[in-house]
Amino acid sequence: MKVYTDNGNFQCLKIQIAAQVTGTKIELVKVKHNECVAPFSRHSKLPILEVKERTFFSPNTAAKYIFLKANKIKDEDAENVFLDWECSELLPLVVAYLLGQGRKDQTVTNRLASALQHLGTSLSKSKFLTGDILSVSDVCVFSTLSLLLGQKNCNLLVERVNIQRWCQDMSSNIAVQSVLNEFMSPASAQEEFKASLTSQTFTPVTSTTNIENPGVERSISLKNSISSEDQTTEKVSQEDLDAVFKAWQTERKDYPKPRVREYPVLPKPNDRNILVTSALPYVNNVPHLGNIIGCVLSADVFSRFAKLRNYNVLYVCGTDEYGTATETKAMEEGVTPKEICDKFNKLHTQIYRWFNIDFDYFGRTTTEQQTKIAQDIFWKLYERNFILKDSIDQLKCTKCDKFLADRFVEGTCPLCGFDDARGDQCDGCGKLLNAVDLVNPKCKICKASPVIVNSQHLFVDLPKLEPLLKSHLDQVFESGTWTHNARVITNSWIRDGLKPRCISRDLKWGTPVPLEGYKDKVFYVWFDAPIGYLSITANYTDQWERWWKNPQQVEMYNFLGKDNVPFHSVIFPACLLGANDGYSVVNHMIATEYLNYEDTKFSKSRNTGVFGDQAETTGIPADVYRFYLLYLRPESQDTAFSWDDFMLKNNSELLNNLGNFINRALSFLFNIFGGVIQEMELNEEDQKLLALVTRELQTYISNLEACRLRDGIRNILMISKLGNQYMQANKPWVLAKGTSDEKCRAGSVVSVSAQVVCLLSVLLNPYMPQTSATIQQQLQAPTSVNIITDSFLPSLPVGHKISKPSPLFQKIEQNFIEGLREKFAGKPAEKSPKKQPSKAATGEATLVPASQEEIDRLTKAVADQGIVVRDLKSSKADPSKVAEQVAILLQLKKDLSLAQGVDPDAKVNGDIGKGKKKGGSGGNKGVGGAVEQAASKKDNQAKQQKQQKKAPAAGDGANIDTALVDKLTKAVADQGTKVREVKAAKAEKSTIDAEVASLLQLKRELAVAQGLDPEAAIGGGGKKGKKK
Repeated sequence: MKVYTDNGNFQCLKIQIAAQVTGTKIELVKVKHNECVAPFSRHSKLPILEVKERTFFSPNTAAKYIFLKANKIKDEDAENVFLDWECSELLPLVVAYLLGQGRKDQTVTNRLASALQHLGTSLSKSKFLTGDILSVSDVCVFSTLSLLLGQKNCNLLVERVNIQRWCQDMSSNIAVQSVLNEFMSPASAQEEFKASLTSQTFTPVTSTTNIENPGVERSISLKNSISSEDQTTEKVSQEDLDAVFKAWQTERKDYPKPRVREYPVLPKPNDRNILVTSALPYVNNVPHLGNIIGCVLSADVFSRFAKLRNYNVLYVCGTDEYGTATETKAMEEGVTPKEICDKFNKLHTQIYRWFNIDFDYFGRTTTEQQTKIAQDIFWKLYERNFILKDSIDQLKCTKCDKFLADRFVEGTCPLCGFDDARGDQCDGCGKLLNAVDLVNPKCKICKASPVIVNSQHLFVDLPKLEPLLKSHLDQVFESGTWTHNARVITNSWIRDGLKPRCISRDLKWGTPVPLEGYKDKVFYVWFDAPIGYLSITANYTDQWERWWKNPQQVEMYNFLGKDNVPFHSVIFPACLLGANDGYSVVNHMIATEYLNYEDTKFSKSRNTGVFGDQAETTGIPADVYRFYLLYLRPESQDTAFSWDDFMLKNNSELLNNLGNFINRALSFLFNIFGGVIQEMELNEEDQKLLALVTRELQTYISNLEACRLRDGIRNILMISKLGNQYMQANKPWVLAKGTSDEKCRAGSVVSVSAQVVCLLSVLLNPYMPQTSATIQQQLQAPTSVNIITDSFLPSLPVGHKISKPSPLFQKIEQNFIEGLREKFAGKPAEKSPKKQPSKAATGEATLVPASQEEIDRLTKAVADQGIVVRDLKSSKADPSKVAEQVAILLQLKKDLSLAQGVDPDAKVNGDIGKGKKKGGSGGNKGVGGAVEQAASKKDNQAKQQKQQKKAPAAGDGANIDTALVDKLTKAVADQGTKVREVKAAKAEKSTIDAEVASLLQLKRELAVAQGLDPEAAIGGGGKKGKKK
C-alpha cells in the first residue's frame, strides 16, 4: 500500500493511524502541496491511498479499507454512520472554525458546539464510538477533532467530560501516540499544517448544514470499499470511462464461458476448489426462518456465487440424527429412532427444496460411512495418545430410567446464576457447562430431579492438541475469512485454556465406541456430528478423500450460527489435526448472530414465528422470503423478522425499485422495438452509467468474496436504482415519438437498459434464483450469460429478441400482513415472575457483572467526574452547578456498582431507609458501594473494629476515604489501559502476566478502600468449573 500526501496534511492522520492500529504496512510518499498525483484527475486531492490497481481518494474510505483488510470491523453499519457524519458534518465545521470563519460567523461556532454535543452523547453510551473497542470511526473522528485540542482560546471542549475522556483514551494509545508525535515533531510542523490546510478544498459550511446526531442510524447504500462519501462527491474518472469502453469492445468469442459441472464434482489441479458446509440441522426439529438464514441459506448464496465465478465448488449438508433427543422424540410418538429420523429427514429435504437451497448433496449421519469414518478418526487419536480415560458424574433420571443428555437438563448456571441454563450451555453468560454442575437440575422431559451416577468415559485431550490447533488457527486467521464473532469466540476458548472434553455417552442411539470396555457407549454428538460432513461426502462419492484429505488444493468454508462456533473452530479441527491423516481443516468460518421474531423469539411449542413447513402456506414466493432474510441477515448483531418491514421491503425495494426498472426497460424494448436489441451508440451519459454499474459490480464481487452477503443485496438494488434514474433522465418513451435520430437514441437507451437487466439477472441468482430464472426466460437469455466477470460485458447481441415481459413482484397489502401477523403470533408465554440470577449455594439474588472493558470504562469515568466535582468545589462554583455534577458522579458510581455485580441499593445490615442521611459526602459509600445509612458514632466504631479483623464485604457500611478511593480508581484505570496496550502490542506472556497481576492487586486495594470483598471484586480468583 502506498500513500501520497503533502507535509502537514492532517487528513493523512486517518490513514496512518489506521495502518498503525491494525499493523498494516504502508509506504508514505511525500509530494508538494496541490500536486496532482493521479494522471486522470484534473485537481489535487490529497492524501491518496494506492493499492495495486485501486486508488482511494477519500481518507475515510482508505482508513476503512485498511480496517476491513485486517478484519477489525465488527459493526460495519455503525461505522458507516459515523464516517459519513464526520466527512459531511464535522470536518467542514472544524475546518471553517480553524480558518477563522467562527470569529466572523457565530453560527459556525454554534453548529460546531451542537455537533460536539451529539458526539458527547454518543460517547456516553460506550467507551468508543461503536462499542468498547477502538474502531475506524474513532480514528477518523479523532484525527479531525485533534485539530481543536492544541488551539489556544478554544473552549469548545471544556466541560465535555465524555469527549475529554475519549480523547485521553485515544491519545494514550501507543499506535495513535506514535503517529501524532511524528506529525508534530518537525519544527516547521505548524507552518506545514497551515499550508496544507489552505491548499485543500473542503465542503463549504452553508445554512443547510445538518448537524445530525451521529448515533442515529441512517440508510447508507454502500457499506464496504466505497462509502457514501465517494458516491456523492467522486465523479467517474476518465480511466473508468475508458475501461468501460474497452470492455464493450470485447469480441463475443473472447467472453469467459461458464464452467460445465460434471458428476461427481471433484477437486482439480490449478482450480480454486471450494468445499462449502452448513451446520447440520438436528433431525427432530423443524427449522424456523432464523435457522434457515443462519446456515443453509447463507451457504447457498455463497455456493451459488462461487459457481458463477467459475470456481470448483461442492456444497454438502444433511441431518444430524443421533442422540437422546431423537430417542425421546421416538418414544413420544411410539416409533423407533430410525423411523423418526426418516420422517424428519424427508421433512427437512422438502423445506430446503421449497426454499431453493441448491445442495450438491443433502445426506444424513445415520449411515455405515459415518460409523466407519468416526471410528477411524477415534482410533488414530487413541493410537497417538490423544484419548484419556476418566470417570465422570452424569445425571440420570430415575423416573425416565435413562441418562440425560446435556440438553435435557435445565437448572441454574453455577457461573452467572441464570436460572434457565441448559446442561451444555448457559444462554445467560454464553459459557459451556457440564450438566452435573447445574444448581437445582431438572429433567426436561418429566421435570423430576435427576441423581448423579458415576461412570467411566473417554476424553479427547484438548490441552495436548492445543499447540497443533493454535498453529492452524494463526494461519487461517491471517489468510482466511472469519467473522468477528467466530474469531472472538474461538480466541476466548484458547485464551481460557483448553480442557479435556468427554466424547462418549451412556446412550443406545449413536455411533458405537469401538474400544473394549466402552462398547456399551456411543460417541457424544459433538465429536460425532461434525464427522457427518465427511460421511455425507463419502455417500456422495467414493472419492470423498480427494475433498477431505487434500488441504493443499481445497479451501473449506463453514457456515453456521454463533452457538456452534467452538465445536467447529476448536473441537472438530483439533480432532482432525490430531488424527494426523492429512485432513482438510476449516479455512474460513462464517457465523451469524441470532434472528428473532418480531419482539420475541421463535417458538414451536407456542406456535410463534414462521417455521420452514409453514412458509409455503402463506402464498408468498420463496424468493421473497430469501430476499428479506438476506436483507436483514444478522451479520454483526441480532436482528428481528418484522412483518411490517417485510411488507415495506417487498413494496419499496422489490416492487418499486428492482421490479419497476426491469419491467419498464423490457416493456419499452418489447413495445417500441418488438423486443429486438438495437445498435447501441454509447454517449458520455451511457458510459457514465456503465462505469457506475461496473463499480457496483466490482463491489458486489468484493462483498461476496468476503461473505458480506447482506451488502451484496444493496449493490444489486443500487444498480437497479441507477437504471431507473437513467431511464427517467433519458425518457425513451418521448424519444421514440421524435425524429429518426431520437428514435435511434431511444433504441440505445432501452437496449443498454436490457443489458443492465441481464446483468442483474445473474447477480440475483445467488439471492433469488427463481426470480433470476424468470428474468432470463423473459430475456430469452442464453445460458452463457451465467458467469460473473470483473467487467460489465453486454451479454445480449444486437438483433437478439426477448419475449413478452411481465411483472416480477406483487404488492403486499396491509390487511394481508395483519392476517399473517395474527396467524404466527402464537400463544403468549405463560406469565411468571421475572427471572433473576441466583447464587448457587444460597439461592440468594445476585447481579451478573459486566465485561471487564465496561468496568474499566466506568471506573475511569468515575475518576474523571470526581476530579470535575473537586475542581468545582475548590473554586467555590455555583452550588446548583456543583449539585448537577455530583448527581452525574453518583449515577456513574451506581452504574459502576451494577457493572461490578454489586447491588448499589443493597441493604446495610437490613436497615436501609430507616433513618436520614447526614452531611459529609452524601449518601453514597463510594464506587460500587451501597448507600451509607446515617448511623450513630458508636455503630460506626463497632463496624470499624469488625473491619480490622476481616476484609470488608459489600454492604458492610464502612466509612470510605473518598480521596483514597479516587486515587486508586484512577490507578486502576491507568493500569487497565497499560494491560490493554501490552496485549495489543502482543508482548511476551510474562510481561502481560506481570501487568495483569499489578492490575488485580490495585483492584483488591480499591475494593478494600470501597468497603468491598477484594476477592469478589476481581471475580473470586477461582478457576472455572472442572469435570468431576
